[in-house]
Amino acid sequence: MRNQIDLSVPPDQLFLNPWRDAGLRVLQEPQFTWRPMPRAVIEGFPASAHDEINAKITQQIMLAKKHRQFESAVEYNSVPVVLDNASFRKSFVTAQDRLLLSGAAGTRVLNRYRWENAEAGVEEALKDYFEDCQTTNLERKIPQYFSRLEPDMAFAIECRNTFNYYHFITESLSQLTVLDGLDFQGQIFFHFPNSEDKQRPFASGFVEALFPEYAGRVFFERAPKDYDRVLTAFDMVGAHFQQPMQDDPLAHLAPSDRIWAGRQATPVAQAQLGMNTVNTTLLSLRARALAMIEGKDFSHLPRRFFVGRDTRQSRERHMEGEDLLFDHLRLFGFDYVVFENLSPLEQIALMANAEMMVSCHGAGFTNMLFASPDAYVVEIGTLQTAQLRWGDFWPLANAAQCRYVSFFGDFKSEDPLSEPHFAADGIVPVALSEAAIGQIMAFVVTVLGQYPSLSRASDLSSLAREVFQVGAYEQAERLLSQHPKMVERDAAL
Repeated sequence: MRNQIDLSVPPDQLFLNPWRDAGLRVLQEPQFTWRPMPRAVIEGFPASAHDEINAKITQQIMLAKKHRQFESAVEYNSVPVVLDNASFRKSFVTAQDRLLLSGAAGTRVLNRYRWENAEAGVEEALKDYFEDCQTTNLERKIPQYFSRLEPDMAFAIECRNTFNYYHFITESLSQLTVLDGLDFQGQIFFHFPNSEDKQRPFASGFVEALFPEYAGRVFFERAPKDYDRVLTAFDMVGAHFQQPMQDDPLAHLAPSDRIWAGRQATPVAQAQLGMNTVNTTLLSLRARALAMIEGKDFSHLPRRFFVGRDTRQSRERHMEGEDLLFDHLRLFGFDYVVFENLSPLEQIALMANAEMMVSCHGAGFTNMLFASPDAYVVEIGTLQTAQLRWGDFWPLANAAQCRYVSFFGDFKSEDPLSEPHFAADGIVPVALSEAAIGQIMAFVVTVLGQYPSLSRASDLSSLAREVFQVGAYEQAERLLSQHPKMVERDAAL
């Protein structure tokens, strides 16, 4: 039972308010909580063989761009903190028996709290709790740890699991960067809820490759684990709605109030905050990774590539049409790559030097974090991924400042017009029609500087708009100049 958490109590008894409750102290006062940063090019296009699915995809894209994407991205701070009477249970953290709302783990525990208390007026209770935090915290600061950091104090990190590449890299590994500059001498523990036989070697491999200074001091231990006192990372975005505020500090960035609810921590507003924020630890991990490959020879790696799957280490979601798509890509200098077959530093170098990556939706897009700002990262998904997963990768695109372009095709199912239910069907694989492959290839070759000869004005208009939207203005102009008669005869063109 020590690994269980009682979620039946009221919010003010369950969640730790760092500005009021004992149990959390910062090593030093944060220089900032959040600040605006440039937004990457993030675009999506419908690529279904069915008009009604394309209409739904278009609607979803417009909803995201008009109501969910902030005017600029937001860099949110993570800071090292000391927790007293701490416990790592499942994938959550408590201090003084109160749950810490830190980063993605904080969002997950809030979602679980809503689910377990759905019939008990939970939304009104949470609304009252967060409003009370924002008001009563106005004259407070998070307490500071003034004692000297004990050399034997451990640093602990919660993991959602140690087999999902996306969650481990973005949520857990990145936390190690808060130790930069601290001259930390203790041991480091990653605590996870899954059984040991599900653990994947990439977790320890990336720790060893990117944090060699901690060799022999990093351990993976299954939760639960208790500490009288422990050092950890506090991702402040998780506590956004607890922070002292009289007015909504992000109001000027939110495109509309259709989804963003200002000071209210609704589930959709929390998701919107997550998709538009980039944590300082992600930026630090990117900088560290790029520094680790400097001066090393990676000339054997391609600059244009399609990323496939190693089905031994991932749930198989083979895309229908993948072979035909790659046959076309290969004609333009693309190689076939499996990330799992490369070392950590090779994966980083591959993305850092990439001209273009193409792949179907999956955890491999985590490596977009290491992409060059000049790179095109092309994702192939479905209406389902547009609805549920597109925003997951926005922080990585914003961290890299690359061009993240998604084409949403069809479902690989008996009835491609029927929308799947995630709870029952999970993520359904992609199916690409020949027309969709043609659409994607036309885009790929155009932004790479080779221009297809098109016979219909509608096709030229669609392609030119796609290329223009991703900021490839010179290529869009040259594409149109290759079709002078068509442009002259068509008012829209």
